[in-house]
This record gives sequence, C-alpha cells and structure tokens, in this order.
Amino acid sequence: MVSGQWSVVSGNGQQTTDNGRHTEIGAIRKSWRGRIRVVLVYPNSYYVGMSNLGFQTAYLMFNSIESMVCERAFLSENVGESRIRTEESGRLLSDADIIAFSVSYENDYPNILAILKKAGIPLLSCDRDPVHPLVIAGGVACFLNPEPIAPFIDCFLMGEAEALLPRFFACFDELDISKRTGFFEKSRFLKHVTQNVPGAYVPEFYRTTYHKDGTIRSFESLYGAPLQIERVFLKDLSHIPTCSTLLTPDTTFRKTFLIEVGRGCPHGCRFCSAGYIYRPPRFRSFSVLEECIRKGASLTDKIGLVGASVSDLPGLAELCRQARGENSNIRISFSSLRADALGPELVSELKQSRIKTATIAPDAGSERMRNVINKGITQADILNAAEALVSEGIPNLKLYFMIGLPTETPDDIEAIVALCGQIKSVFLQSSRKRKRIGEITVSLSSFVPKPFTPFQRVPMDDVRTLKRKIKQVKNGLKRVANLRVRADIPRHAQIQALFSRGDRKVAEILSLASDNRGNWAKTLKESPLNIDAYLNRERSPDEFLPWNFIAHGVRPAFLEREYKRAKEARPSPPCPMESCNICGVCSVDG
Repeated sequence: MVSGQWSVVSGNGQQTTDNGRHTEIGAIRKSWRGRIRVVLVYPNSYYVGMSNLGFQTAYLMFNSIESMVCERAFLSENVGESRIRTEESGRLLSDADIIAFSVSYENDYPNILAILKKAGIPLLSCDRDPVHPLVIAGGVACFLNPEPIAPFIDCFLMGEAEALLPRFFACFDELDISKRTGFFEKSRFLKHVTQNVPGAYVPEFYRTTYHKDGTIRSFESLYGAPLQIERVFLKDLSHIPTCSTLLTPDTTFRKTFLIEVGRGCPHGCRFCSAGYIYRPPRFRSFSVLEECIRKGASLTDKIGLVGASVSDLPGLAELCRQARGENSNIRISFSSLRADALGPELVSELKQSRIKTATIAPDAGSERMRNVINKGITQADILNAAEALVSEGIPNLKLYFMIGLPTETPDDIEAIVALCGQIKSVFLQSSRKRKRIGEITVSLSSFVPKPFTPFQRVPMDDVRTLKRKIKQVKNGLKRVANLRVRADIPRHAQIQALFSRGDRKVAEILSLASDNRGNWAKTLKESPLNIDAYLNRERSPDEFLPWNFIAHGVRPAFLEREYKRAKEARPSPPCPMESCNICGVCSVDG
C-alpha cells in the first residue's frame, strides 16, 4: 500500500468544493500522487446523484483503501460545458485510472454514453487503448440486466458493494498494481478479476448468438470465464452501518442524514424487482441504527430512514421514540411506509417531524388487481391510512398508481377513479374537522416489466393503450376539487422497458440515440431492430432471457408459479425472512 495523508471535511464546519459549485459536509480529499486514481460517476445530475445512498457508500469504500484516491463526477447540468470535472479537485475524467459508474436506473443508460463522449473516451470498450481509463460499473440496474450497456463497460461488479469491493481491491495487490505505470495491462487484469472475484462480469469474455427471429440462441463464456455470474450479497447486515458520507443542501433530501435500515422487502409485490433480487430481506440491529441516528443528529436535525420496507423494521416506533427522547428537535422521515403499517405511533412521528405531504401507494384501484400484483393491502387499509394522516394534521396526500398491469381491464382503471373518490371523501371529512383543506396528487406510472420478477416475461401495453388509460383516469377525476392528476409519458416508459429487457443489440440503439443527440423519436424510427419484439410480446417459459446468466438465487420455477397465481388473482404469503424452501434463495437444497 502507498502511504500518505488524506482528510475528511466533517463536523459542523462546511466546505465548498474547489470548483465553487456546491457546499458540502464530509468531502474526502486525498493526494493523487502515487495512488490509483478512481473517479466515481453518477450518470445524472449532482442533485440526483447525491440523493443516492449507494453512491455515497461506494465513495467511502473506495477512499478507505490507502492506495486509492476517489473523487466524484456527475452529468453536467450546464449544457454548454464541454468537459466533466471532478467535484473535489476539478480533474478531468480522462486523468483517472478507473472510471466507476454507479447506475441505479435504466433511464440513465444514455447518460453513460454522454459522459464518456464528453470525457474524450471511446464509447466501445473494444476501441479503447491501454492509456484509457478502465471503465467499470455497478449498482442495482447493472445486476438486473447489464446487457444494453455491456459493449461500453470493461467490467461490471454484480451485487452489494460491501461484499464485492474488498475482493476487487485485493486484485491490485495480487498483481502488484500500486500506482499509475502507463497503466496496467487491461486484459491481464480483467482475466484475473474474472477468475478471482465472484460477481465480476467482463462482457468481452462472453458471446451471444441469436435465432433468425432475434431471440437468443446461446450465451457462451470464453477464456474459462464462469457461465453464471453470482450476485454477491452480505448475508448479515445487522452490524454493518450504511449512512450518509456527505451532507449537502443541493439534493432531494436537503441536508438530511440518510440511514439505510435494511435491504429487501418481505411482501413480494410481483412488479417489484427489489423484492426478489434482494432476498432474503435483512435488517440492521437496533443498536447500529441508534448509533447512526446519534451521528446524524450531531450534523443536522433531519434524519431519513431509507429502505424498500422501512415499516417492517422491528421496533421502528421505539427507535423513533428513543431518538426523539435524546434530541427533541430531530425530524425523522421515511422513504417508504405501507398503508397497513400506519399506526398511531408512526403517524404521530410524521406529525412531529412536520411532514406536510404523506404518500400512500395503493398501486392498483381494485381489490382484484391488488391480488394480481400481490400488494397485500385492502381498501380499508388505504382509507384508514388517509383518515389517520389527515386527522393528525398532515394536509396533503400523494397517491401512487400503476396502469398497464397484467390482466388489467377497463373496470380496473375505473376502480382507480372510484378509490380516489373515496379517499377524497375521507380526506375532506377529516380536513373539515381541522378547518384546513389540503391537496391530493394522484400519480400514474406506466407498468414496466422488470427482470427477476414474476412479470419478467409479460408484454407491455403499447403507447396508444397507455394514453387511453391515462385519459380515462383524468376524465374521471377532472371535476374533483383539490385533486390533480400527474402521469408519466408512455413513450418514455417504453424506452425504459427497452433498456430493462433488452439484450446487447440494444447498445446499437443507445449509440444511435447518442449520434442523434437524444432525439428518441428519430432514433426509434431509424433503428433496424424490431422494437415491438422487446416490448409488446409475451416471452415463452423456454426462451433464454438476456439476464439469465445472472444467479440471484430465486428459482425460475418459483417466478413462473407466482405468475400463474397472478393470472388467477391469487395472493401469496410474505417471505418468512428466515431459512425456508420457497423461492430458493435461502433453501437448504439451493
């Protein structure tokens, strides 16, 4: 390891980055001399990227290695800015030895190409010389389906950073790579990583062949690379804290100290990839979360508890009560609370934290559709949650629904209108008692089939059908006072689905979109690929899917069974969160 000094700007003081753009607490600054130089890139704006706790965790982990220096970079928000520079020292990306992309959302795939282009780095991995930085990528979007961006990435790290990065770092010592030496031989390094780092996926070591109809015939490994890539995860999170490394006002969670309470969700909503790829659900211990809250409270009065299933954390109400007992000024918010978990204690916590808008996610309007998606909440749960929130003085509600779900009928769409009307009635009654009427926002999202879910093989609604369903909801609610409807753009949802379920050939569409400067209407018109084949057809159970080479542990037979139950509108019980033999992740027989 290379010795040297590095500093963390922390405590109650603040530090403005060298380029003067942002004010931060917690930035890490290390000398570049004699160290492996990493630029960690979030392929979106600073505002979005700094809201991501996984990105901050990777930043801290890279910098925890003495022989490495890691700085951050983001997609430039200034259209006229020709180069992207790091936040800490204003260096160019091309000065790095490693460019590491942290990718959480498929919609950011085009931004990866934009960033590489601005950095003057060839887009295709095969076109890069040894002098170019090694380009790696991780994050949940990558271990769902990396294939649409595979030609642009030298190496993917598939799984959780805490379990992956230490083994990846060890490869540098094993090959005696301690500093920049015209940089190391990329091919030799990647072969070593492939053989020695579970979860490492090097696209150039694999070949895909196709049938005449465009479906995948075979996926073959080369040079002895493993045919299945294991998604690496920590079996026990209870004693490992994950919380904010930096605080900044320039983010969605303005000066909020984020604490991850756990990973995964036991409820198994059939549209949600997080409920399957993060199995088994794991939560942190009470004592670790208490210590994280104390650390956050020393920096700010805003604490954000995040996770896919925060309300399932054992002792959540007690944790909040103890935190408030130690610091009465603290404000605690939650990234997700289920309607059936909004008891008096949690609603009171929201009130004390001066929350003005609370979110309820019915996801579907009818009881039948909630059984189809295995949501696990009833109409009574939804109405009781709305009444409890408004009665405690939280004036505004956001309601989240999806349209285009499998087996959906016009009656199910009309049920969204009816449920919103019932919520408005409860909302109005409770608001009048408090002599203050707030606002309800209804958000409609187009359903996008995701890998590793029971719906991974289903067709997506076409744009015309989605627009018709949005119009049906808007027309049904347009005369309801103090209620507004917002909907996503179906064409954008279809592009997301293309990235979500695409194979390596989709990289050609990404390159074409880059050449067309993001003009997707022109790109889709010019593309030689059959876009409908990716989006609007049901894939048979024996078809090889682009992501089948990733081993998440969930049995395909389990996903097929869940899809069959969905078509019959039959719910399934939650994951027991202990060793069982249901989905295959934690079964004795594997």
